[in-house]
Amino acid sequence: MITADDLLRCPSTDLTSIYRYRDGLYAADLLTAAICHLDFFNWLSAHPADLKTICQSLSLKERPLDVMLTLFTAMGLVRRDGEIFVVTQSAKEHLCQSSPWCVGPYFASVKERPVCLDMVEVLRTGKPARWASLRNEQEWAKAMESSAFASQFTAAMDCRGVYLGPAVAHVLDCARYHHLLDVAGGSGIYACAIAAWHSHLRATMLERPPVDRLALQALSERGFADRVGVSSGDMFHDPFPEGCDIHLFSNVLHDWDVPQVEQLLAKSHAALLPGGMIVIHGAHINAEKTGPLPVAAPRVNATRSGKWQII
Repeated sequence: MITADDLLRCPSTDLTSIYRYRDGLYAADLLTAAICHLDFFNWLSAHPADLKTICQSLSLKERPLDVMLTLFTAMGLVRRDGEIFVVTQSAKEHLCQSSPWCVGPYFASVKERPVCLDMVEVLRTGKPARWASLRNEQEWAKAMESSAFASQFTAAMDCRGVYLGPAVAHVLDCARYHHLLDVAGGSGIYACAIAAWHSHLRATMLERPPVDRLALQALSERGFADRVGVSSGDMFHDPFPEGCDIHLFSNVLHDWDVPQVEQLLAKSHAALLPGGMIVIHGAHINAEKTGPLPVAAPRVNATRSGKWQII
């Protein structure tokens, strides 16, 4: 069990490379889908085009295609000339059939993987796939209503937060603030980390069932129940708790499309105390949508699961 002392120290070795293996898990399946099911690189080599033209010509939906193009740009397989996407020399030599060095058949040997087939469906319909492509599982948002799935997913995010939470707490200047609201805070790991680093600060988490119950248990086991509370509610449909002068969105806003983000920020502005601060924590691609690759790759997982990453 993670304790307050754990949140005040860092590991002696760097987790980043291991962490990125998990984050980039679905990128290879998206590349396989593009090569083997969409014939994407052969088509784009012959027809350099903008986003909307690619959508219309290949019958793809704009949001998942945007994620795919960002990934391929970060991988050095596609580049932009203004609004026009073209294949790079690397893609021409290794992903187009006209080249003697084309590795398309090598990827074709794994093109029937369930995740790969789900990628094709997401690109063509814009609808989320089942979580991890499991036959009996639902999309992420629906699956989170199940206690068993919510417990598994929350634990996954919790162990990541043990690594990232103290880093967030360390750079936050909370000297003049008193009460943190952690919106959709999962297990409460970020609220706990910030409270551990800033001993004067109290915190409230906003989470919907059944995650709220998991958070209460975790807070009690970690010894934070007297400083971090839980407010049960849906961030989209229920009012934000009042009396807080910091609102934290940690790995939340990048999960949703623009209208939902605007809704959440408007609710935050309405509930935040005067002079308060909104903290948005997450990994974001650059303004040019060319990378970095370690950020572009995780967007694939978010997109196929129905959690839309915002640029």
